[in-house]
Amino acid sequence: MSARHNSSPLTRQVTLTVLTLAAFALAIVVGFGFYAASQADDASLERQKMFIADGLQDKIAAVEREQESISVWDDSVINAKAGNQLWMAENLSVWMYTYYGHNRVYVLDSANHPIHAMREGKLVEVSAYGEDQPTLLPIIEKLRRMLAGPPQTDAHGQPMKMVAEDLVSLDGALAIVSVAPLVPSSDRVSQAQGTEYLHVSVKFISDAVVHKIAGKYLLEGARLVPLSEPVGPAAVPLVDSRGVILGYVGWDQLRPGLALVRKIAPALAIALLLAGGVLVFLLSRLRRASAALQTSQDQAQYLAFHDTLTGLPNRALFEDRLRRTLLFASKDGTRVALLYLDLDRFKHINDTLGHPAGDELVRQTAARLKHTIRDVDTVARLGGDEFAIILLDVPHVGSAEDIADRLLMKLREPFRLIDDQVFVSASVGIALSSGSETDADDLLRKADIALYEAKKNGRGRYQVFAGDMDDLLLRKRKVESELRKALEGDGGIKLAYQPVFAADGRRILGAEALIRWGHEVHGALPAAQFIAIAEERGLIGDLGKWALNEACRFAAGTELPWIAVNISPMQLRDIGFAGQVAAILEETGLDPSRLQLETTESVLLEHNDTIGTVIAALRQSGVRIVLDDFGTGYSSLSYLRRQAIDELKIDRSFVHLLDEDESARAIAKTLIELALALKVEVTAEGVETDAQKNLLVGMGCRQLQGYLLSPPLEPGRLLALPGISSADQERSAARA
Repeated sequence: MSARHNSSPLTRQVTLTVLTLAAFALAIVVGFGFYAASQADDASLERQKMFIADGLQDKIAAVEREQESISVWDDSVINAKAGNQLWMAENLSVWMYTYYGHNRVYVLDSANHPIHAMREGKLVEVSAYGEDQPTLLPIIEKLRRMLAGPPQTDAHGQPMKMVAEDLVSLDGALAIVSVAPLVPSSDRVSQAQGTEYLHVSVKFISDAVVHKIAGKYLLEGARLVPLSEPVGPAAVPLVDSRGVILGYVGWDQLRPGLALVRKIAPALAIALLLAGGVLVFLLSRLRRASAALQTSQDQAQYLAFHDTLTGLPNRALFEDRLRRTLLFASKDGTRVALLYLDLDRFKHINDTLGHPAGDELVRQTAARLKHTIRDVDTVARLGGDEFAIILLDVPHVGSAEDIADRLLMKLREPFRLIDDQVFVSASVGIALSSGSETDADDLLRKADIALYEAKKNGRGRYQVFAGDMDDLLLRKRKVESELRKALEGDGGIKLAYQPVFAADGRRILGAEALIRWGHEVHGALPAAQFIAIAEERGLIGDLGKWALNEACRFAAGTELPWIAVNISPMQLRDIGFAGQVAAILEETGLDPSRLQLETTESVLLEHNDTIGTVIAALRQSGVRIVLDDFGTGYSSLSYLRRQAIDELKIDRSFVHLLDEDESARAIAKTLIELALALKVEVTAEGVETDAQKNLLVGMGCRQLQGYLLSPPLEPGRLLALPGISSADQERSAARA
């Protein structure tokens, strides 16, 4: 009993002391935990607000970029001022709704009167503009003031974009409004200051748009909050240019700190009842929970800046790295190359093999790109099948071109998608920084333009942004010099011949002469490239004469029914061209009825008396005139009535889509029926599949040309085809 009494006070005292110390220590820990949770929640909220604000700015910038793709275009200026409603619907309004989701589009003339209106993908009366005019007019007048003033430049001396944009409330809904002038893209179209037509684009900010922005950063419950409703701390105001708040974007705030407290609360409650040993356990538990929180935050941070499908940096991280890279490069005096890469016809793979196959193609493409570039460079996925690559310390454009070549070659290797082997190609746009003044947005724009040019010029290739005019001029001069030498007999230039077949696919009706230039240094140069330089440098006459002479000489020695030769519009503008053709026919001995001259429909729109005289003289001599690439330009019956044409050629762009696009089939059928109604022959070029051939024959087309039947051939290989031989062979066979 004595021992028990002696120990009891001490035990109580020790217990009390331990419990007091434990409680004090636990109180400190708990207090610190709640403080840290509060700080973490506050910091997380600021990041969430930054993400939403940046996402909204990206959406506004995207509307401007999308609008710029059609507003800086010769065709837009011409067709808008001509009041071509169908063209404006297909290219300026309905197309913007279908492709980019712009909800309303108005085209205004130079006096701000509406001439075209579209709402939700449907054309409406221009009077509908009056409902939106009070809201849109301040933005339109702002742009008019900009256009009326002297040209403005940014801090780097570059012309500033002439565009006015703002957030507005239309019909009770928030919207992004962007107003841009329709301006020419080349010197071929002139436009006086003050006569610009305007393109007004309206894109509503819906809950779906807000969900998409928030979804990039794993934020849930994103929604538009009107002014009439209260907003919590997790909200970003939508403010117009006058500083007026039109509404808010709200979301369910992520509270990592509070989540932590809730997670460890039961353990802390138990720790209040336990002694020192339990306290150690709880502290250890807290450390583990903190580590789990950090891991969760790290994962969220990773997901916010990386693509979930490929693991590559996403657009947000890519743009941050690009700006940092340009900053460091300006200090080090080095150059940076930006490559935009886009898989060609990716939608076709998704549609035919399914989205899982498309996702696998994207993953494999990302892996190939990452393994092809250096570790110091960056490859990012911007979305869909679009990738961007940042190359550090690029000494000259040739280095970027070499890497682009390697990337394209790597992507030409077959892909194994589920149970299918697929071959794809890609297009690449290249832009290089130009010193310490290079702006990231400007470099992005240049690379995007270069990618567009690469696709426009045939896909499966790269295109360097042609902003450095000195380098471009030197290159053109070099090609010009070498082209002159080649025309003087230095070699390299030759003709290939692609036969044109009858509907049965066996009987050859004639052949088209196609010019080729195998350069000893640059390899096979695209015909469009050196022909454009020949036109620019005044060599097209010599080049065209050489091709015409060579083709006529070849045809005269064969039993081909006819030979077709492409001619430049510049040749038709030469009043002596008909005489030149007559002299070549006489010299080579080719009957005029066996010669067809192919030109594009655009040349017939010039209302040029010389062109009309030359065409009339050629047809009177027996030479046939063919309208090439029909349907791709300003196809109109008016010039077909003015100019007598012997044959129309349906462009390959329509033929290519015949077996997958109903509208392409309708267009092709209409063109064939038009040719039959005009009593002229019609040829379909670019036939690559049996399905295309059968559709064309069923529509009434009797002349076919394309790789399904035969590629362009060397003269000897053409003569080896059944039914084709040289004239000497025919005469020898007759004598035998």
